Amino acid sequence: MRFIFKTDYAQDLQIVKHSGQAFWYGLLVLAMLAAPLWAGDYWLSQISFVLIYAVAGLGLMVLSGFTGLASIGHAAFLGVGAYVQAVLSAKGWPFPLTMALAAGLSAAVGAVVGLPALRVKGIYLAIATLSFGFIVEEVLARWESVTKGNAGMSVTSPQFFGADLGSSEAFYYIALGTTVLVTLGVLNLLRSATGRAFIAIRDSEISAQSMGIHLAGYKTLAFALSAAIVGLAGALYAHKLRFISPDQFGIVQSVDLLLLVVVGGVGSVHGAFLGAIFLITMPQLIALGKDYLPPAIGQAAGLQAVVYGVVLMAFVLFEPHGLYGRWLKVRTWLQLFPFYRKGMFKRQKSFQKSDRLK
Repeated sequence: MRFIFKTDYAQDLQIVKHSGQAFWYGLLVLAMLAAPLWAGDYWLSQISFVLIYAVAGLGLMVLSGFTGLASIGHAAFLGVGAYVQAVLSAKGWPFPLTMALAAGLSAAVGAVVGLPALRVKGIYLAIATLSFGFIVEEVLARWESVTKGNAGMSVTSPQFFGADLGSSEAFYYIALGTTVLVTLGVLNLLRSATGRAFIAIRDSEISAQSMGIHLAGYKTLAFALSAAIVGLAGALYAHKLRFISPDQFGIVQSVDLLLLVVVGGVGSVHGAFLGAIFLITMPQLIALGKDYLPPAIGQAAGLQAVVYGVVLMAFVLFEPHGLYGRWLKVRTWLQLFPFYRKGMFKRQKSFQKSDRLK
């Protein structure tokens, strides 16, 4: 078992905690850089989708996992980023500029949506974000002069100084670079005073306010940052699909993003990636499993929704920390074996004194 003795405050702020992490993360980066060499077009496409959903998961994680604000309408920000990217790319704007504008406009919309968070929270905030998602979906469907309405619109290949980046390998590296930058940004956000203020709000708004944290400002900032990151994912999503329509950014997509965060592990950067892998691989596993089920079940409509619902309830009831929480328990068991205690991870109810006043 590894022990880390910290003798300096700077050690607590390091992204890489020890040499073991540096080795395994470095090995992972090398494998991802070499993916076009060992993965075919199909698997390269699936890895690209995992990276896109991981970016979207990190965006939702900033809001729900780190700030503790519920949202069931984040597919709206995905749609805003996708349509901004599609419209500006059709006009010949350079790819980096369209990505920045997609993130910027999504952040502006997120700040507007964050205003209800100043007065409502919990299930009421979730309903407010759900209503906003319906509004955005309707606007995308009705604003036919820009979005082409329900007919949808095609998305051109990303262009950078005349170079076409539409090949699967080029787009994969774009998605990989964006994911790395967003991940480093989120990790540095958590080490900053802003990130710690987000976490303080999540743990106890009363305690955070008593320490001088401006709740309204930080909640609005959390919505804006979350929407900007999801908008980046939407821009990549549009280029990957090459065709977008309003129905792709409805309640089903929002539930998928929520499922990603819950199954991966709320409040964990690793959980966003594990949840993205789950979200991409689960439909394929369900398709493979249909052959082994009775025809009445395997061919029934809505089988995937039923499986998703069962999985979500199972994680909420038995593993609320998600896949990453389960991995931490397995790793601890391996490190402490044979001295592992059965009740080490037993869930306990703990409340701060300030929470009891609510």
